Amino acid sequence: MRKPLLAILLLPALLAACGQGRVVENDEYNNDSRRSRVAGRALGGNQDGLLILGTERSGGRRGDGAPDGGGALGVNAYLWRATLDTLSFMPISSADPFGGVIITDWYSPPAAQGERFRAQAYILGRQLRSDGVRVNVFRQEWRGNGWVDVPVSQATGTELEDKVLTRARELRSQSTASL
Repeated sequence: MRKPLLAILLLPALLAACGQGRVVENDEYNNDSRRSRVAGRALGGNQDGLLILGTERSGGRRGDGAPDGGGALGVNAYLWRATLDTLSFMPISSADPFGGVIITDWYSPPAAQGERFRAQAYILGRQLRSDGVRVNVFRQEWRGNGWVDVPVSQATGTELEDKVLTRARELRSQSTASL
C-alpha cells in the first residue's frame, strides 16, 4: 500500500526533473522587431505558405519552382491554419501538420441535446487550391442507452470546406498586405 502512495507522491518531482527548458522573458512575445524578422523569413519570396514551429527554409524552392522539401509543414500553411480556425469550436483530438490530418473529438452543440458531431479534415497538398482540403463529418444520436451513427448530408462537409477555403484566402491576403 505504501509503494503506490510513494510512487504517486514522487511522480510530479520526477516529471519536473525531466524537463529541460529555458527562462522565457516577459517581453519576448511582445517584441515587434523579432516578430517582423520571423514573419519576413517565413513568407520569403514565394507566397505558398507560412512556416511555423520556429524553422526556416534553406533555399525554399528549386529553380524549377518545385519545393525542395525544406519547409516546416508538409501541407499548405494557409489551409492548415484555416482548418484549425474553422474547426476550433470542436475539441481537437489530434493534428498532424506533416501529414495534413486534423481529427476532432465528439462535440455536442448546446442547442441539440442527444446529438454529437465529429470531423476529420485532410489537407491534400502544398498549394492553396479549391480542392486542397476535404472535411468528413460524422454524427451520432443518443437512442435508448447508446450512441447510434446517423448519416450526415454531404453538404455539411462541403460547407465546412468552403469556410476553410474562405479563411485561407483571408489569411493569405492578410500576410501579403503586411509585407
